[in-house]
Amino acid sequence: MMNIFRKLMPREDRFFDMYSKHSKVVLDAAEALNDLLNGKDLDKNCQRIVGLENEADDITREVLLAVRRSFITPFDRGDIKDLIQSMDDAIDMMHKTVKTIRLFEQSSFDPLMQQMGGEIVKAARLIAEAVTLLDKLGPNAQRLSTIAEEVTRVEGRSDELHDEGLKDLFRRHGARGDAMAYMIGSEIYGELEKVVDRFEDVANEISGIVIENV
Repeated sequence: MMNIFRKLMPREDRFFDMYSKHSKVVLDAAEALNDLLNGKDLDKNCQRIVGLENEADDITREVLLAVRRSFITPFDRGDIKDLIQSMDDAIDMMHKTVKTIRLFEQSSFDPLMQQMGGEIVKAARLIAEAVTLLDKLGPNAQRLSTIAEEVTRVEGRSDELHDEGLKDLFRRHGARGDAMAYMIGSEIYGELEKVVDRFEDVANEISGIVIENV
């Protein structure tokens, strides 16, 4: 009976606009992170990521407030909150990476770190596409499932780059006993990997929403 009632009531669909807005901010941050890893305007891109992270936080708060105020939501309230928070975790991890780069005054990055930056952009683009499809779950279910699989492949490639990067760090710095260089490099590799992990979390949240609603 409640399901029939919910279908007859008008939905609060502005959540989809907020998701799209948030995913655009996250994609902008991913591109800025990729640029700085490739040596483009380090300070400018670090500042840009910090500003975008604040913007994403504002959108997240807006979504959480709308959940409390809306009578009928497009899907489960818990799923709405979990999805936006997982999206926000991705840009939070980018911000943390920037903090590490600034703390250790890094201005150049290994080629494998740069490749990981490219994987982060791929994941961000996939998620940005996925959130635009959420307003019509049924017709878009197959594409959403495909996107989730593609994000998983990106995460797997990122894991490989992370492991290769650590081996390269050890070869270059371990033999010379340069523990600080190894520590800083491994910290950055680890945080870049976690950024992609957070995108995989977003993809998993979306897959769960599809399963529950289609």
